[in-house]
Amino acid sequence: MNDYTLAFLLTVLAGLSMLIGSGITVLTKLTNQKFLSVSLGFSAGVMIYLSMMEILPEAREYLDNASGELRGGIFTLAAFFGGILLMWFLEAVIAPHGHDHGCGFHGSSHGQSIHDPSKLMRIGQLTAIALAIHNFPEGLTTFVSALQGMKIAIPVVVAIIIHNIPAGISISSPIYHATGSRMKAIKYSFLSGLAEPAGALAGWLILVPFMSDLVFGFLYAGVAGVMIFMSFDELLPSAREYGNHKFSIYGLVLGMAVMAVSLLML
Repeated sequence: MNDYTLAFLLTVLAGLSMLIGSGITVLTKLTNQKFLSVSLGFSAGVMIYLSMMEILPEAREYLDNASGELRGGIFTLAAFFGGILLMWFLEAVIAPHGHDHGCGFHGSSHGQSIHDPSKLMRIGQLTAIALAIHNFPEGLTTFVSALQGMKIAIPVVVAIIIHNIPAGISISSPIYHATGSRMKAIKYSFLSGLAEPAGALAGWLILVPFMSDLVFGFLYAGVAGVMIFMSFDELLPSAREYGNHKFSIYGLVLGMAVMAVSLLML
């Protein structure tokens, strides 16, 4: 087995580790409202911490290198808020009626549960897309690290596996509770995880001549904006809706803590 094949297989392993998080999710009961509330808050914590403590600083570093400190800062802010505005626009155009966060599981005037599967499904799908975009360049980074030798590759891959587990929970939990299907919950996490080896393959074969610090910087800052918007507009309101307020906060803090520890290992 040559170095390139081994590096690619390690990237596949890192990406598919999101399925561990999916496995944790699908082993819970669908009626466990506390788990749903905590996991949605957890997802928000993961997204917020990852965006503000890793993705946005990386974007700023790329853009500073490409354009200088002043313009790099301006470009970072523009791309970050551009990502937020893009999500705001898409929400207004695609799902203008999908934001009634005023009701929970506590029943309606007809005594029925107000579980909105379409809302949960949208949350899961958007989370999968945002994390896939993040995983794409991360896959190239993992691949290049692996080519430098196992002494560098193994710690990087292990750290990515650890921080991909909560990402898998973030994707699978809302989809599982929306559909009741373990296979659908696993499928979306699997597809999002495949972005890592896809990023490695595409980056190595096609994109390397075109990918610059400027492109990476705008991409990262925009993704950070998308994640922040999703966290505050979708995940946290839904976490409160589908359970007690305190459980959503517990999940939020836990998600931040888990992501903080995993990033320290990178």
